Amino acid sequence: MGSSPLLGILVTKRSSKKRILKLYQRYHNVNLKLYTFTLEDILWKEQRIIGLSLTKGIWKQSSFPFPHVVYNRCFNKSSTAIQRIEKVIGRNRCFNTINFFNKWDINNILKQSKLKPYLPDTFLYNEVNVLEVLEKYKVIYIKPLYGAKGESVYRLELKDNRDIHISLHSLAPRFICRQSEGIHRKLDELFGQKKYLVQQGVHISQLDHQYFDIRVLVQKDILGEWTVSAITCRAAYEHYYNTSMCETVYDAEEILPRLFSPDKVNEIRCSLYELSVTAAQEAETYLGLLGELSVDFVLDEQRKIWIIELNGQPPKNIYNDLTCYKRKIYSRPLEYAYYLSQS
Repeated sequence: MGSSPLLGILVTKRSSKKRILKLYQRYHNVNLKLYTFTLEDILWKEQRIIGLSLTKGIWKQSSFPFPHVVYNRCFNKSSTAIQRIEKVIGRNRCFNTINFFNKWDINNILKQSKLKPYLPDTFLYNEVNVLEVLEKYKVIYIKPLYGAKGESVYRLELKDNRDIHISLHSLAPRFICRQSEGIHRKLDELFGQKKYLVQQGVHISQLDHQYFDIRVLVQKDILGEWTVSAITCRAAYEHYYNTSMCETVYDAEEILPRLFSPDKVNEIRCSLYELSVTAAQEAETYLGLLGELSVDFVLDEQRKIWIIELNGQPPKNIYNDLTCYKRKIYSRPLEYAYYLSQS
């Protein structure tokens, strides 16, 4: 192989090539040469790629051969482009093949595994009577099949007087349907023909009157094994349920002892590890080669763990203030890439 194996980091926009390369270059600790590129940078006929690299402190655009391994940082729902690259570099050399997850598909994959007891009941919006589901659970969430950052996640609550409160991001209702009249019309107005799913509302336990979730970042390491890199708690703003618009991100090690006794903390930590790694393994068998994902959990009022969703391209900026995790979360994908380059 001559000198160092080449890792190509595939990004969406040319304008983000430098920013992304800078981050990974900073935490670079294995024998790999890195460059970033976009799909437009591939010269298929010449079998070359115009990539951006940092050599001896100088940023340089140059023509590279195809890399030995590709780390996909392009938010994508289909693997067509990746498959085309794999025809050149070989199979199982591109990881995070698909990283924009379809929530319904993921739910069905996990439901067939031992994770089923941890999943809230979930239905396709256009295949279920929302009113019946609401009668059963009193609180439900309606979210897009393809969604990120908690966008367009609606919360519906059936009140004792039969009114239905429809909220977006904050608990204060955007709309109130009196005595469930016109609820179907209102929902069709909001969701129309778009693809949404309906999820049982878990009665989430709170931290100082704030909703919070537990995000576990799972990545593959230098041995190609799934491992947990970070466990954080994202606390929503007061009176908000959307933890993606979070006020604070805590290291879970700081929060769990406030919720559980010492022996219970250890038990919860072990459960989070095991469930997250299992979820990653299950997702990968269906989606193709993955190197990282995050699993979002909540605790209900009885402190039972629920898996809310998986995220195929977890934003890493939430770790900006948690320096204890920073090196690990950026260096792990490079270690895994090195592992693939040697296999």
